[in-house]
Amino acid sequence: MKTILIFLAAIFFINSTDAQIINMRNVKQEWNTDTVNRNVELNEFRALLNRDAIPPIDEPEFWNGREATKTYFKNEPVTVVEHNGIAKAYPHALLLYHEIVNDTIEDLSFSVTYCPLCNSALVFNRKLTFKEQAYLLSFGTSGMLRKSNLVMWDRQTESWWQQLSGEGLVGKFTGAELEFLPSMILSLKEFNKTYPKGLILSTNTGKKVNKSRYGKNPYVKYDDLNNSAPRLFFEDVDPRLPAMERVVHVPSGQVDRVYSYSIIQKEHVINNQIGEEKIVLFHEPGTVSVLDEKNIEEGRDLGSVTVFNRTIDGRVLDFIYEDKKFRDVQTNSVWDISGKCVKGSLKDKQLKARYYGVHFAFAWFSMYPDSELYKQ
Repeated sequence: MKTILIFLAAIFFINSTDAQIINMRNVKQEWNTDTVNRNVELNEFRALLNRDAIPPIDEPEFWNGREATKTYFKNEPVTVVEHNGIAKAYPHALLLYHEIVNDTIEDLSFSVTYCPLCNSALVFNRKLTFKEQAYLLSFGTSGMLRKSNLVMWDRQTESWWQQLSGEGLVGKFTGAELEFLPSMILSLKEFNKTYPKGLILSTNTGKKVNKSRYGKNPYVKYDDLNNSAPRLFFEDVDPRLPAMERVVHVPSGQVDRVYSYSIIQKEHVINNQIGEEKIVLFHEPGTVSVLDEKNIEEGRDLGSVTVFNRTIDGRVLDFIYEDKKFRDVQTNSVWDISGKCVKGSLKDKQLKARYYGVHFAFAWFSMYPDSELYKQ
């Protein structure tokens, strides 16, 4: 009897989902998801593909820096995850076609995710404690969007998750929140320089994807600041910034502050405070956009942004950008984009990395309209 009830419940939920989500391409997909348990309406979801039609990578293979440079170019943007001195890089040229990589570094299990429509590259801890129970999750692409943003699904319960917020929206994990892990977006050149023993995700993905597409951008000129019509976004665009302006989100307690990429590119260093915490944002050129030209290598130079707590050994440092180098005013030591001191009295000191995200303004303000916008 119990088995019959579970089966009937699954059928009910599948039919309920089919009836209420907006099925834009007549997608045939069955879900064993408790769609009654949700915190958003089902008609906020747009179904476009079958789940995992954009195939996540579950058994990633890696190259060393020398091997990677035979395939990738030096200004290639990569998401960097470091744990216990081990660093891995995930090129956005691959993430464009896979969107999720489920991976581990020693005891850390995590998912590297990228939603090209929102330009959100985020890393989540796959270990979750919810209602006093511990879970190890793995994620796939649901084939659905909400507010133009990737909706992930977990294979353990088929719950649906919002990529930009890390929140469980529908299913058993409704209301759960994934832990964001600190990461950086650097150029491959900077990654290899900073982490000479680092590993770079290879194109040996084990997936049936036309590898000739790697390095090609299917969203040509999508991030043009004159583009006022984000794909599959059906709300009004917040007027504070152009839709495709990138913003750097730095959370602290109850405060969500965002910094416009245009200001950061101009200043290169922003010393700031959120709540009681002193932070600094670094920017240096040399990393291209993957959403500009068809050949990613020809994309315009956006540069890289990183965010750190600027307190070292109890002392707050103030930074400047001078002669294309980051220097602290207090000791005149030189720091690199990864927050490591490379010259001066503080050599080999490391700033503590802060979690941050880089997103298109339209997507961020749609999710978090009350966010603070940094004023120069």
